[in-house]
Amino acid sequence: MYLTAVGILVLTLGAVFVVRSFGSESGADGFLGGGKACSDPTQVRLATTPEMQAPLEAAAKSLAAKGGKDGNACYQVTISAAQSAQVARDVAHGSDTRPDLWVPDSSLWVAQADDGETVPNVAVPSIATSPLVLVGRNTNFGDTSTWLRLLGASEPALLDPLNTSPGALTLLAIQMERQKTSASDSQVSAVVVQLAQKLGSMAKPYNDVNALFGRADEAGSKTVVPASEQSFVKYQEEHPDAQLTAVQPASGTLMLDYPIVVTAKSDTEQANDAAQALASELLTDSSAQARDDAGFRDSTLTPLSGGRGVGDITQLTKPTSEAINTALQNWTRLSLSAHSLAVIDVSGSMAEAVGKKTRWQLTVEAAAGGLSLFPDTAELGLWTFSTKIGKDSADYVPLVPIAPLSKNQRAKIIGQLSAQHPIPGGGTGLYDTAIAAMTSVRQQYKSNAVNTILLFTDGKNDDPGSPTLAQAVQKLKAQQDPARPVRIIALGMGPEANIDELSAIAQATGGQAYVAKNPDDLKSVFIDALQSR
Repeated sequence: MYLTAVGILVLTLGAVFVVRSFGSESGADGFLGGGKACSDPTQVRLATTPEMQAPLEAAAKSLAAKGGKDGNACYQVTISAAQSAQVARDVAHGSDTRPDLWVPDSSLWVAQADDGETVPNVAVPSIATSPLVLVGRNTNFGDTSTWLRLLGASEPALLDPLNTSPGALTLLAIQMERQKTSASDSQVSAVVVQLAQKLGSMAKPYNDVNALFGRADEAGSKTVVPASEQSFVKYQEEHPDAQLTAVQPASGTLMLDYPIVVTAKSDTEQANDAAQALASELLTDSSAQARDDAGFRDSTLTPLSGGRGVGDITQLTKPTSEAINTALQNWTRLSLSAHSLAVIDVSGSMAEAVGKKTRWQLTVEAAAGGLSLFPDTAELGLWTFSTKIGKDSADYVPLVPIAPLSKNQRAKIIGQLSAQHPIPGGGTGLYDTAIAAMTSVRQQYKSNAVNTILLFTDGKNDDPGSPTLAQAVQKLKAQQDPARPVRIIALGMGPEANIDELSAIAQATGGQAYVAKNPDDLKSVFIDALQSR
């Protein structure tokens, strides 16, 4: 038997991990024993999430030592470390270097590893567990009743949901806890849309949990980090002076469950037998102690020894493959950078009072509040419209060109909005404006962003010189290119907003229409509009 470093695996993420092989070699005088009894060991390539590499190496070493004795099979297990999401993509894309066995940190990645021919088989549902927790300074944990409340009341630093299990499980926890809470779609959207816009569109998403723990530990920090209990426990051990605590929302949490998955293209029964043998080694008393020392719970979720971690936990319902796919697809869509033009009605009816404020004032407040949902990387411009208010009697006036939302751009938009007012006697040139806005945005199309027109109005088209609704819809459809989509998101305000008219205009571009009948609905309608991008 022998133990040797056989190579270095350099991952695409830039991390370097040692690849080790544990097994039998005919005639070798290795310290693991076995000798000539294992002249032809079964070769097994195993990829694992980095934090599980050491426990698996110990199990492989123990398994190799038993090879050829008392009828035990002989295995030579080569173990490499790789991020779970990367292995899932490699397997799904038919990589020639796919492993025989795979231990991701969460079974959520198994469905993502389907290559269309061979569905990976879970041989062992779990060899260890670690609950998802929220980590931060104690002052940031006032209301711990739900994930939604905790994330909405703090400054969450979310690990990339497309590449890390804690990030993906956080999105899923928000959804799964709705089986226990009364959270509405709008309440969930208010948190998720903001997370996606601020974190998902960053040039470099968060992938280093320890760096985020360090940020959360700074004096006065409001940062909270969704992470595995195991990563928190290890950080505490390495940083004994850290002022961090971990909490589990009362609604419950989801698990990182570390399954053993058969990813071999052939000899799957042989790979399955190796998985079972490795799992048996991990159930021994010595392996159980090593697992606990490393900060992992067993498959029955027994709390860690010594009062570490969060103690007893409440489980949320495990999400289905469909729920996982939906959550990741939604995040991908919502986190794309925006290239948008806001087009706002300044017709005379916008001066009508709604309570103590006018429709115009409420619209400005909603638009200004909506700006906070966009990250600095988003791009936004501003037009206003009525009837015959622009150059050559156009129904619209371009005020701020589309540009990245720097502090200067935000100030320009807010300044122009504050300077505008409803035009006495002004009509609503909705159709001509929608067509012109579509032409303008298409001319500035950005292929790496979601291109949209946010159209705010309180009424229906009443410009006698404009096209009919049918003609406007036809002109909008004529401009559509599936490879370069530009969508109109129409936001109607007040009882005079015509939802049928707005829907026809929006749907002609693949967009949607929303109507806020009451002033209090404006913010939620704006969030719904962003979510429909």
